[in-house]
Amino acid sequence: MKILKNIKALYLVEEQNPSFKKGEAMNQINTIEHAFLVIEGERIANFGKMSDLIDQNWTEVIDCTDQYVLPTFVDSHSHIVYAGTREGEFIDKINGLSYEEIAAKGGGILNSAEKLRKATENELFEQSMVRAQEVITTGTGALEIKSGYGLSVESEMKMLRVIQRIKEESDLSIKATFLGAHAYPKEYKDNKRGYLDLIIKEMIPNIAKEKLADYIDVFCESNYFSVEETIEIMDAGKNHGLIPKIHVNQFTSIGGIQACVQHGALSVDHLEILTDEDIEALKTGNTIPTILPACSLFIEIPYGPGKKLIENGLGFALATDYNPGSSPCGNMQLVMSLACIKMKISPNAALNASTINGAYAMNLEHELGSITKGKLANLIITNKIPSVGFIPYSFGTNDVAKVILKGKIQ
Repeated sequence: MKILKNIKALYLVEEQNPSFKKGEAMNQINTIEHAFLVIEGERIANFGKMSDLIDQNWTEVIDCTDQYVLPTFVDSHSHIVYAGTREGEFIDKINGLSYEEIAAKGGGILNSAEKLRKATENELFEQSMVRAQEVITTGTGALEIKSGYGLSVESEMKMLRVIQRIKEESDLSIKATFLGAHAYPKEYKDNKRGYLDLIIKEMIPNIAKEKLADYIDVFCESNYFSVEETIEIMDAGKNHGLIPKIHVNQFTSIGGIQACVQHGALSVDHLEILTDEDIEALKTGNTIPTILPACSLFIEIPYGPGKKLIENGLGFALATDYNPGSSPCGNMQLVMSLACIKMKISPNAALNASTINGAYAMNLEHELGSITKGKLANLIITNKIPSVGFIPYSFGTNDVAKVILKGKIQ
């Protein structure tokens, strides 16, 4: 058994596992000062105050003097499986083109789809595995990864097989999301019904048959997929055991949140535009909002109203949206900084949103997101910092000294 000793403080201690935190509870975190934590195999076996520790013959001792220990971050919305990069569009954006204008001239999702179709599965895996290893170094221990840059049966399946390979070869806890409804491919520009039928009648059944995805997603947005189309795709996915996790309200509020809550979506993600009616709808179900502040920074759109959600008794998760076009960043520490600075939420709220609430948004709240006996030993050991609040304060700095995933130091 491993032991972490002389911990300055254990953060996010939960004796009984919460589903997710909402309202004022977002600002509250349980801690144990001057603590120890025992790891047996892949799991947390025990923890408590150093004064209560009974010495044993530990197989490994890690001294955490002046260091904090907390659960690893749970990034519940990412697109890290992609081919190539899109820094040319970054220049277009600097020169004044909007996200929609870049997409209209052949950039955006369709640009990534073209690159991905040309890449072999091995090339795609090698590029994506580098990104997966990169996010571990900044404290991420669980990752939801979406398809959606394939936009054909063959390429969507290729993406999902790569996600499966990353899951097999990495210590990250990974869930896969099928996002064939990310955009209409060029060949279906004038035949949208044909592409919907391809998703529903071919992609979903094939993906379900190979058990390549846990969730189904749709880009429910003006000029992409309508609310009615979103409902049709959600229902088709649910019929094959895929749980909805849906892109909504990135640029407009068109009723997507209401539809997602009514159809039992696990999460609704983006929410840069959120009306009072949307908030009221969120109060009627257990769908968790997920906010992506790095995307807001990169393409200069509003930040999700996290503080307003808390004031309305709601909770939310934070995630990176790591992708080549609108958020080429997988650093959850930076996401927490942006959430505190731009969304005006507390460091405690940002930490809860990045751990236990992110775990709920991946159906992993019983395995990850808090310091709880029996959960996976996915842990961050910080640098020697003055407080955990220093993590969002010192934006751009990696405050993680060590990452432990499934009981193993990475």
